[in-house]
Amino acid sequence: MALTRTTLNREAYKALRQAILGRKIPPGQKLVVRVLAEDLGLSPTPVKEALSALEREGLVLAVPHRGYFVLEPSLEDVREIYGLREVLEGLAARLSVENAGKVLVKKLEKLFNKQREAADRRDIETYGDLDLAFHRCLWEASGSKRLLAAAETIDGQIRMLINSSAAIPGRLPKSRAEHEAILQAVRDKNPEAAEVTMRTHVRNAGQALEHFLMSRTNR
Repeated sequence: MALTRTTLNREAYKALRQAILGRKIPPGQKLVVRVLAEDLGLSPTPVKEALSALEREGLVLAVPHRGYFVLEPSLEDVREIYGLREVLEGLAARLSVENAGKVLVKKLEKLFNKQREAADRRDIETYGDLDLAFHRCLWEASGSKRLLAAAETIDGQIRMLINSSAAIPGRLPKSRAEHEAILQAVRDKNPEAAEVTMRTHVRNAGQALEHFLMSRTNR
């Protein structure tokens, strides 16, 4: 019985998380347990537990006497998220160079080449997926499970707003150049340069997203 309940909780969590990150359930929308349970073909209990897990992850907000809502990040939230992301990703890049070898370089080169092809096709959606894969490759190579979990949580909060900062007008060529600089630092086995180039990349992406959101708000 316990195993079945755990499985159902995981099913509900994965389905709701995917819907939120895919923006099928938009930021700010109320999450009604009964409706979600019917849509997923589950009882309310696993849905409630999945929402609690998503609240802990920072994707859902629980408002007393009102229920659950998909988080609608403010500009201040974006600044805070990217500030944390810059530190985490910089550390991940440094550790990955210190811990990994030629295998990491080959993986990053393969992803970078695919990104270049997607950019040439102006396929922003595929580029965004490859962008995440590029970063995840470094998170995993860091050798820190806690860093990986924290980076995934922060990335999830960002992706509620936009699949990739490269989708922002004018950002894609800059993103490619920054990824190339990160890749070169990894090739050079230079952990300090890897951290600096990654932090620069994340800071620039955060500033681009902030300006993009401000321009949308002021319309």
